[in-house]
Parts: sequence; C-alpha cells; structure tokens
Amino acid sequence: MEAATGPEVASGSKLKVKETCSPEAERPQAPPGQEAGCPSHQLLPPIEEHPKIWLPRALRQTYIRKVGDTVNLLIPFQGKPKPQAIWTHDGCALDTSRVSVRNGERDSILFIREAQRADSGRYQLRVQLGELEATTTVDILVIERPGPPQSIKLVDVWGFSATLEWTPPQDTGNTALLGYTVQKADTKSGLWFTVLERYHRTSCIVSDLIVGNSYAFRVFAENQCGLSETAPITAELAHIQKAATIYKTKGFPQRDFSEAPKFTQPLADCTTVTGYDTQLFCCVRASPRPKIIWMKNKMDIQGDPKYRALTYLGICSLEIRKPGPFDGGIYTCKAVNPLGEASVECRVDVK
Repeated sequence: MEAATGPEVASGSKLKVKETCSPEAERPQAPPGQEAGCPSHQLLPPIEEHPKIWLPRALRQTYIRKVGDTVNLLIPFQGKPKPQAIWTHDGCALDTSRVSVRNGERDSILFIREAQRADSGRYQLRVQLGELEATTTVDILVIERPGPPQSIKLVDVWGFSATLEWTPPQDTGNTALLGYTVQKADTKSGLWFTVLERYHRTSCIVSDLIVGNSYAFRVFAENQCGLSETAPITAELAHIQKAATIYKTKGFPQRDFSEAPKFTQPLADCTTVTGYDTQLFCCVRASPRPKIIWMKNKMDIQGDPKYRALTYLGICSLEIRKPGPFDGGIYTCKAVNPLGEASVECRVDVK
C-alpha cells in the first residue's frame, strides 16, 4: 500500500501524518505566561520507530466464519514508543458487549466468542503514534446454512421422466448459493436418493424412473456451510405408467403336430430273481396322447394287482411285484391313438 510519508509500510496499511501548526509554531517555546504563535504543546517523547501494521496474508482476503464460531484475529504492528491501537466496525465504534480487544506492545487482538451474522462487515485498525498513524482493514463474513427453497412443483410427467420447478430460498445464509440438491423417493421403499448435486437452475428433468412406481421429489439449497436443514416436497406424486402396447402378429399357417405312436426306446429283455420286484421301461412319442396297453403272452394285464403301470411324459413303465416262476414270458407294450398304433415286446425270465 502507498504511504503518505515515512518509510515503506506493510501491505494493507497506510501511514498518515496529521497537519501541524503554521511555521511560526516551530519557534522555540515561549516561557510560561508569554504568548506564542500556537497553543502550548505537551512535550512528547521522540519517535524512534514509525507506526506500521503487518497484516497477515490470510486476512488480506475476506475472512469467512460460520455462525457460532470464534473469531480471534491477531495483527502485529510496530511503533516506538508504544502506539495507540483503535478498532472500528464499518466506521463505528465496536460493540463491547460482543467484541473484545486486547492491545499489546507489538500486536492487537480482536476476539468474538460466538460470531453472529451481525458481526459481518469491515473492521479497521488504526495505529496512532503522535501525529503519525497507520491503518488497515479486515473484511469479516459470518455465514450459516441457507433456508429451504420456497416451493417445488411437479410440472409434467411423461414416459420415464418428470419435470420439476422451484423458487430460490428467501435466506441464502449471508453468502452465495453453490447450487441445489434434488432427491427422489418411490412410495414402495420410501428411501431418498440424490439425483442432482450443486445444480444451478431452478428447474430440471429427472429421468430413468421405473415403470409402475410413484415418486415424490424434494430440493435442498446449498452454500459453503452445507445443505439447508429442510426441503420442500412435491404435493403430487409422479406416477410412471406403462404405455399400452399393441402387438400385431403375422398370419402364420398352423402346423399340424399330430402323429401316430412311435416307440423311441424299446423294451429290453431281462432276467430277474424270484421275490425281487422288476421294472420294464420304454419310451413312446405320439400326438394326440396315446392309450398304453400292457400285455403278457398276448393277454391284457390291465387291472391285475400284481402289476403297476405308469406313464409320464412319454415314458412307460411296468412294475412286476415279487415275481414268481410263472411270471416269466413275453411282455408287450402297445400304444394306440386315432392315427395308428405301435407296440414293442421283450422276454422276462424268472430264476
């Protein structure tokens, strides 16, 4: 900074020299009781060091604190003999009920225990030594969380998207907003998920919503202190409905899958032991579903409690319960449907 007179001073401070009397005042002081060109001055000790303020680098830009934080500024200065340090706030005297000052030999401390937004402003420190003085200023900004946006409105819903609009908050927390945070919640889970962060406009489009869900939205304002404590929520829900889909099928000719019975796996000859259950298996393919007939030596054995016949998904099985010597012979499986019939047989020996 430029100085009025004297040596170069620290950045952020100014040195001034007060105006003195006319040159006649430089004459030797008149004895007591005698007239002089100027009123008599009290003798001051000689100035060994001009006043100068050393403003810390961190205070050369706006000093930002949050509401409730402590403000403790220590500003060194020089001057000999000890100069007088005077603080002012926006050109007025300090409020001693909130702000305290301690002046030392080489520094001055400004202390605020719990800062409030009213403490924001320009603080000036004036270091005065006789007719010389140096000044510097410190800008303090006390901020807090912003208020919530005043309102939020669901403008439109289409497809998988919804359009929102809102109005800025009345209180920005004594500082500029960094943006808005937009969140969504579906009615099924009730959980909030962030969609946009530090968004600067007052309207947005929320996409990628899930079909069949209903959504509510809310918006927070954000500044250096963080998000607003509350957020307005849309009064209406955004219902994401599935669009009606009409399928047009091409005319394909109907295929006839009907076929006569055909065994894909024949019966296999087997030898069993008296008293041990035996099973016979074969596979048949036919449409419509065929009727299965089991025979022993060309005689129908349907309904005989000694035998149990099952058919499942074209697999035919016959269980011979505790066969004896007279249960041996030729077993036949016959499949019949309106398109035809087929049969397979095998030999069973009982030892």
